[in-house]
Amino acid sequence: MGEYSEALSFYDKALKILQKALPPNYPGMATSYNNIASVYVNMGEYLEAVSLYEKALEIRQKTLPPNHPSLATSYNNIASVCDNIGQYSKARSFYEKALEIRQKSLPPNHPDFAASYNNIAFVYVNIGEYSKALSFYEKAREIFEKTLPPNHPDLATSYNNIASMYANMGEYLEAVSFYEKALEIRQKTLPPNHPLLATSYNNIASVYDNIGQYSKALSFYEKTREIFEKTLPPNHPSLATSYNNIASVYMDMGQYSKALLFNERALEIRQKSLPPNHPDSATSYNNIATVYINMGQYSKALLFYERALEIYQKTLPPNHPLFATSYNNIASVYANIEEYSKALSFHEKTREIFEKTLPPNHPSLATSYNNIASVYDNMGQYSKALSFYEKALEIQQKTLPPNYPNLFGFIRELYQTGNISETVDIDEIKKHYYQSHVHINPTRIIPQGPEIDYSQPHQRDIQKYEQ
Repeated sequence: MGEYSEALSFYDKALKILQKALPPNYPGMATSYNNIASVYVNMGEYLEAVSLYEKALEIRQKTLPPNHPSLATSYNNIASVCDNIGQYSKARSFYEKALEIRQKSLPPNHPDFAASYNNIAFVYVNIGEYSKALSFYEKAREIFEKTLPPNHPDLATSYNNIASMYANMGEYLEAVSFYEKALEIRQKTLPPNHPLLATSYNNIASVYDNIGQYSKALSFYEKTREIFEKTLPPNHPSLATSYNNIASVYMDMGQYSKALLFNERALEIRQKSLPPNHPDSATSYNNIATVYINMGQYSKALLFYERALEIYQKTLPPNHPLFATSYNNIASVYANIEEYSKALSFHEKTREIFEKTLPPNHPSLATSYNNIASVYDNMGQYSKALSFYEKALEIQQKTLPPNYPNLFGFIRELYQTGNISETVDIDEIKKHYYQSHVHINPTRIIPQGPEIDYSQPHQRDIQKYEQ
């Protein structure tokens, strides 16, 4: 930070000299404003930066022809800062202005085009419009494939970008294909323990984890771990993340003692390298607690869930979604040990947060009502259970498609096909879905029910006939 302050001081002195000696729209003034703005960007002071970038743009608009490359640079600079402060529509608008100039002034496969396409794609990523992002990443790839040698690092990055979009869209086979292309280039061009190789291995592992190919996922996560253990200090946060990923796969595979071991390693690093109430430590406590639940060691699970809750109470606002998750986790332990009044108390805390922070027909609210109903059911308070089941049903009727019940018939038919029933654990799939896909289920709460006997007749033939 000291170096930035010093740089800022010298740039300011240069600007003052220019302001005294030159007319206000002299092109060199724009360069001076840009230099100062770039320092503010590096310091994270984005509002100061954007103000100065706009001054530079104003000078260039007055003194340069409308399609001058420096104008494109100015639009790009402003867009980049807007992207950093979450002003995505403004960022996209300025990136598109930069692209428009380049389209008029540069040959069709110029590298600056690829940069523009990537920038616009990144804005779409930030607003969750992955198909649009993919379209622009593909345009950048076309340019790279035409202009770069086949093993160029930028081509690997391009394949990686495309793969990540396919992963976000749930098109995992396409994602693996592009991640493997990126890996192939990096294996040919980088030393064996380069961090980008670790990133590639991690990306591929993540996709295999999402499609339930756990042994492959584990193999690639282990490759990442090997690189990190050789190249990073022993308490580096990235090593903790690596151990966490490996633990997650062991959880999915039902190998709970191994999952516990790697979660504990992650926690140990975080306790040594992070401040005492860091959210990552809470994540570790939650992960360890979840392992203990699966091992049937409920008192230990409760202890670790409570440690996570303590961190949230010290660091988060009272209605933060992680509180809801935490209360729900503790409630599930109490339900498992049949302490239903305590379970109910924590489920009610979850409900209070959801009712304050979510729209009235949100699926998480239905899950919350369902969980409360289940506890009342177990306590023998059937009229209260019925009331909450009805609340959950009311939401589900408003938010689920009308043919939703037919999906159970489809699942039964699938389950009864070939050797599926011998190789698939539906409960594990459900658990993985709700806990791993944070963009779908940010609370990571696993809803109870419905209880489905997958061996029952699926009656799909009747449904098909009726349709």
